[in-house]
Amino acid sequence: MGTARNLTEEEKKGYRELRWDDKEVCAFYMVRFCPHDLFVNTRSDLGQCPRVHDPKLKESFEKSSRHDAYVPKFEAELAKFCEKLVMDLDRRVRRGRERLAQEVEPAPPAPLSAEKSEQLSVLEEKIKNLLEQVESLGEAGKVDEAEALMRKVEALNAEMTVLTQQPQNDKVLMLAQEKKMALCEVCGSFLVANDAAERTQSHVTGKQHIGYGMVRDFISEFKEAKEKAREEEKLAREKEAEERRKQKKEYQSRRSRSDSGDRDKYRDRDKDSDRYQDRDLDRERSREWRGRGSRDGEREWRYKNGRDGGRDRHHNRSRSRSPGRHSHRRSSRSPVRRY
Repeated sequence: MGTARNLTEEEKKGYRELRWDDKEVCAFYMVRFCPHDLFVNTRSDLGQCPRVHDPKLKESFEKSSRHDAYVPKFEAELAKFCEKLVMDLDRRVRRGRERLAQEVEPAPPAPLSAEKSEQLSVLEEKIKNLLEQVESLGEAGKVDEAEALMRKVEALNAEMTVLTQQPQNDKVLMLAQEKKMALCEVCGSFLVANDAAERTQSHVTGKQHIGYGMVRDFISEFKEAKEKAREEEKLAREKEAEERRKQKKEYQSRRSRSDSGDRDKYRDRDKDSDRYQDRDLDRERSREWRGRGSRDGEREWRYKNGRDGGRDRHHNRSRSRSPGRHSHRRSSRSPVRRY
């Protein structure tokens, strides 16, 4: 079974089974079409493709899980190859268009035949004789006869012109026929304008016309898909940027509300702290006033009931400072003042 089924045992030793992703396999054939198959036996024949075309490998590629990942790569390679073909074809089309548009230069006059040469010689001789007669009649004053001979001379000159211009008339007819040619803008082939419908249909259904039509259609399709993908990617980036802006705005809004709530919370906490401090201060002051009041009351009670040592000390000091004692001391110490 497989591609090696017809090989000998000796050939099978160095044989390796091909896979669709091997470089020997034609990627163009895998994804769409190979241009080498489009122009066989035509003027645009590209020859045989150097890579492998195997329907089984193509089927394996279409069933592979990596199919979608490899299609863009293979299509890009095929588009590059087809664009080169179309560029070469467009150059040929431009040259063909210029060929039809340019003016055909008149060909040099063909040599006259012996018969025509003899006729021209006879005409030239007749014209020469007639001119001599016209000159003689003019000198004799015979104007009417001279004018009649001049008309004969003009007729002979006309005959000579016809004989010498016949080849040029043939060239004009050839130019008129050539200008009836037309150029196919799809495949660059020359066509006969206003040709029979059968011949025109035969050209349109030919390999070269169909092949270049497929190539041009694929390039247009590939470019449109690429442009569409680019637009979708651009829209996705813009949408993502818009989502980030919204998230940033919401975050800033939540943070602003949170900061405002924290400020209110801290403000309430400060108010509560101040209120608690005022309350503690009032309590301390109240305890101080109560303590001071109790001490003063106890001191007053002690003072009234004689239990205050300070009262006794005050009494003793008063008694020690009595006049009798002090006078006695002074009398014993003071000198006698004489009057």
